[in-house]
Amino acid sequence: METGTGSRRPDASRTLAAIVLVFALGACVTRVATTSTVTELPAGTEAVSLFNEPLFPAPLPPAVRERMVAQLTAARAELAAAPTSADARIWVGRRTAYLGRFQEAIAIFTEGAELFPNDARMFRHRGHRYISVRNFRSAVADLERAHTLTRGQPDDVEPDGQPNARNIPTSTLQGNIRYHLGLAHYLRGDFTKAIPIYEEDLAAARNVDARVATTHWLYMALQRAGRPADAERVLAPIVPGLDVVENGTYYRLLLLYKGLIPPDSILPAMADPSAALDEATLGYGLANWHYYHGRRAAAVALWRRVIAVGPWASFGYIASEADLARLGEQPR
Repeated sequence: METGTGSRRPDASRTLAAIVLVFALGACVTRVATTSTVTELPAGTEAVSLFNEPLFPAPLPPAVRERMVAQLTAARAELAAAPTSADARIWVGRRTAYLGRFQEAIAIFTEGAELFPNDARMFRHRGHRYISVRNFRSAVADLERAHTLTRGQPDDVEPDGQPNARNIPTSTLQGNIRYHLGLAHYLRGDFTKAIPIYEEDLAAARNVDARVATTHWLYMALQRAGRPADAERVLAPIVPGLDVVENGTYYRLLLLYKGLIPPDSILPAMADPSAALDEATLGYGLANWHYYHGRRAAAVALWRRVIAVGPWASFGYIASEADLARLGEQPR
């Protein structure tokens, strides 16, 4: 899984939870890819929010940072020993992104895309990181290209950068391409384009975790597209007792959507200070549930709560930003 970076599997990221965003401006500038432009911002900036606020890498717990730096150092050594290896370059890019250095990771994948223009993985991972930095248009372009490159090809299990508790990868290359492409459309508010991508992903899902994660976003896209009856139909396979390895927060939200647990049960789970990523996921899902049931004020309050807590690279945070901005609401 991809820890602390807004991946599709939030539960295994509890170690990064007590993340505090530090907005400390520097004297130098860097060029940052935003939603549609390149903006000059102080050194160290990784992105700008959809409200034009600078976003800086979040500090990691020392032990986690030490482990991730060691992993990146080893990946760089492997690339130095095999500079023409696409696999080695992918891992350097992924390990760089895990440390919150998204702009650097994007540059690594960009060079990889130039060297290996038919390797869908370069576009899959760069597309993911374009989502992280709020460049949704470029994310769609990259992920559509990856989707095209893999069409009709055998699918492969995608190895986890930060394995789950069972050390069992639960996603595939093509599954992650579809999942992130659907998300990029969703974040742009283009729910009608997200829906068929998620439907394709759900049909191809190989395990419970993949089905749960995709069902969650497909259900929300259908609701936001004004198709509540279709949304309810996709919940049919969601029943208590599923053996979910990583996507427990998405599963909990699906049980809420199906009416099997009350909304009040979500809020206590959001109160754990050691699980900021889970809070962002749960908070966004609960806010969205309020919104498409006509409770806009409750939704806005929860979206703002997600933004107050972070982490800013999580999908729940980014989606909260996108919805508030689309509605003309302020983040706080």
